[in-house]
Amino acid sequence: MKTIGRNDPCWCGSGKKYKQCHARFDEKLKEMADAGHIIPPREIIKTPEQIEKIKESCAINIAVLDYVGEHIKAGMSTAEIDQMVYDETTKRGGVPAPLGYEGFPKSVCTSINDEVCHGIPDEEIILQDGDIINVDVSTIYHGYFSDSSRMFCIGNVPEEMKKLVEVAKECVEKGLEQVKPWACLGDMGQAVNDHAKAHGYSVVKDIGGHGVGLAFHEDPYVSYVTRKGTEMVMAPGMIFTIEPMVNMGTDEVFVDAENDWTVYTDDGMPSAQWEIMVLVTETGHEVLCW
Repeated sequence: MKTIGRNDPCWCGSGKKYKQCHARFDEKLKEMADAGHIIPPREIIKTPEQIEKIKESCAINIAVLDYVGEHIKAGMSTAEIDQMVYDETTKRGGVPAPLGYEGFPKSVCTSINDEVCHGIPDEEIILQDGDIINVDVSTIYHGYFSDSSRMFCIGNVPEEMKKLVEVAKECVEKGLEQVKPWACLGDMGQAVNDHAKAHGYSVVKDIGGHGVGLAFHEDPYVSYVTRKGTEMVMAPGMIFTIEPMVNMGTDEVFVDAENDWTVYTDDGMPSAQWEIMVLVTETGHEVLCW
């Protein structure tokens, strides 16, 4: 990597002198690397200008999920949810990020009961009283990406399934408490996993979160079965998702052999997931999308 002089323009494109911008940041990263930690590459550190653009995308994502929450109900097909997401996203000038992504055929993922993630909307799939469903919305706005999901309880949901949904949300909150500058992603992962296990649940180990903002999926890969003090350092300017998939039974899963997308729990027990986007700041964190 080319050495930057202290009076040279900063690598981030801010126009400021390096010594006034990211010089101390880079020194801190070098200290962390020398101590044996994994440090983030420069390309995943967002500038203030990029963060503001990403927030505009997030505003659309949140509005779309709010709209879904106001209208979702028993008797509705998941294809109707897909149409709502498409219409509300495009009305606001956005593009549904899942549509056509690696061949995904719809604008949103709708995962019901034992579907862990990547459920494909369909006219034949009708929401029933007692279902739990994850609606995963992702938006592109002027080239910037946002991604978050919420759980919805349809009608009279059994208490044990309500508890799963609540604990899954608590897992995200516990993980969020550990998002601090210069801490490690493993701190967050362990907090998530410990909380799920304390309630007798498991966390899917084969699927995790990801960086996001300039692309749909960026580094780092974010696991929720990691240990404190491990994984990548959380540096200011990083944006990633916290989205653990919490299962009532085993953490083992499989992918639908027919559509090659939908992931199910291996034992047929329910799964729940909430997803947020979080920005690491100089003093802690900021939730951008939930």
